[in-house]
Amino acid sequence: MNINELCKNISSAIKELPLKEKVEAINELRESIHEHSPFKTEPVDFVRWVENTKVGANDYNPNSVAPPEMELLKHSIQADGYTQPIVSWNHSDRFDYEVIDGFHRHRVGKEDAEIQERVKGYLPLVVIKEDRDNRNDRIASTIRHNRARGKHAVESMANIVVDLKKRNWSDKKIGKELGMDADEVLRLTQITGLTEMFRDKEFSEAWSVGEYEENKEVISNE
Repeated sequence: MNINELCKNISSAIKELPLKEKVEAINELRESIHEHSPFKTEPVDFVRWVENTKVGANDYNPNSVAPPEMELLKHSIQADGYTQPIVSWNHSDRFDYEVIDGFHRHRVGKEDAEIQERVKGYLPLVVIKEDRDNRNDRIASTIRHNRARGKHAVESMANIVVDLKKRNWSDKKIGKELGMDADEVLRLTQITGLTEMFRDKEFSEAWSVGEYEENKEVISNE
């Protein structure tokens, strides 16, 4: 039997299955193909559909979306469908899959009745590489995704920087993993008001959040 015939037989068999079994079969088939793909090291090579009750938000995402942008996102998914999967991690103690990036796409899929019905209570997910099992690595992954789009809440970012420093990440490592220069790492540390904790660093008078917002673009382009 050649590949084309085999594909037709598999397709016919899947077609007759009830919804849940059909989705499970499609995921298993995709995963089997993924194992032999020349792109198996890339998470996007395997997009799986997961019941939305098994997917939950992380507890550190610094990204925020204003109501008009949230409405636009909802409209985009209503009009264009899901064009980007939700990035997840599947070793969470709280959920089967924890959102790394795509929190708002995840929310829309759960909260909008029309979309939820259309995707039959499922969400499209990719899973980050298995070696990203450290919480710090997952936080860094979330922030990289946010910053690549130019979106992050400053105060939340500042708190995350301090949290990573408490977890013994050096300024150099934080800068490398989060895409910041040394000055930006220092300014975010200062914003929290916890500069005493890091007295080994030399710094000038701390900026306020407002001043940081005004100077953020300058820092990023230096």
